[in-house]
Amino acid sequence: MNKTILLNQRPQGKPTLADFKTITEEVPAPQEGEVLLKTVYVSVDPYLRGRMNDARSYVPPFQLNEPIRSGIIAEVVESKHANYQTGDFVSGTLAWKEYQTSSGKGLQPVDPSVAPLSSYLGVLGLTGLTAYLGLMEIGKPTKGETLVVSGAAGAVGSVVGQIGKLLGCRVVGITGSDEKVALLTDTFSFDQAINYKTAADLKQAIQTACPDGVDCYFDNVGGEISDAVMAQLNKYARIAVCGAISLYNETKVPMGPRLQPIILTRSATMRGFIVSDFAEKFPSASKQLAAWLGEGKLTATETIVEGFDRIPQAFLDLFEGKNTGKMIVKV
Repeated sequence: MNKTILLNQRPQGKPTLADFKTITEEVPAPQEGEVLLKTVYVSVDPYLRGRMNDARSYVPPFQLNEPIRSGIIAEVVESKHANYQTGDFVSGTLAWKEYQTSSGKGLQPVDPSVAPLSSYLGVLGLTGLTAYLGLMEIGKPTKGETLVVSGAAGAVGSVVGQIGKLLGCRVVGITGSDEKVALLTDTFSFDQAINYKTAADLKQAIQTACPDGVDCYFDNVGGEISDAVMAQLNKYARIAVCGAISLYNETKVPMGPRLQPIILTRSATMRGFIVSDFAEKFPSASKQLAAWLGEGKLTATETIVEGFDRIPQAFLDLFEGKNTGKMIVKV
């Protein structure tokens, strides 16, 4: 049989397991020009929360009683497609199903002999591309500058910080536990890391960690953490807004400092982005990331949860900070 996870209801505030529903279907048979895919790894990501709302965004919302979709690594177990053979592995945005058919559109071959399959959802997938392109195209860091990363121990943030170090920046990460602080400094070579949950005065902690101010801020979090970072911006600072996980489950618009005076007086540039904004640069970015990974200059950290049925809980755990690096479910 074939399990499928649907959106059962739209979350009100923080999602719960009741927002998901698992059904069982027959395993489909591929038609001519199709492949039958068996899910191997599933990516769960904070941005999926926005797609659970019935609201305008950069991608259409998930529909009720329809499968949720995310980045997936799958194995071709039957092929009636000229470009794929049984045993091939592919990546793509696919449904949360154990088995599904595909015409091949949107699928990308992945090679387990080059890197572990899960890395194609992380540092060699959209996660790595998001980190690299957001930092390079918007942050534009140069040697000697100070880069601050929020959500620094997460999938994107941990890659951003490592790239910043490769480029010669002073890198400061903000995270939510002492264990993650140690990970950032010991494993990822951040110059300093701050536990925002235990810092008595976060603004002062950032000022101390960034004595020369902040030139580049890669924001995955938003909210009060970003308010504290923005207060330390240097003139001509660049802010890349990748995410705002601290705000995704709010049921009303929270109030905070007005940013216009800071942006104005520091002549700063602040830009939000979706990685697909830079799609034409994917090939060159992928080549660079693969080279750094192969040379041992990038460390890919993953939190892998096992079991198809645990996909919803793994997603919920993102909002509790239970992941280090990329959160992936191994089916």
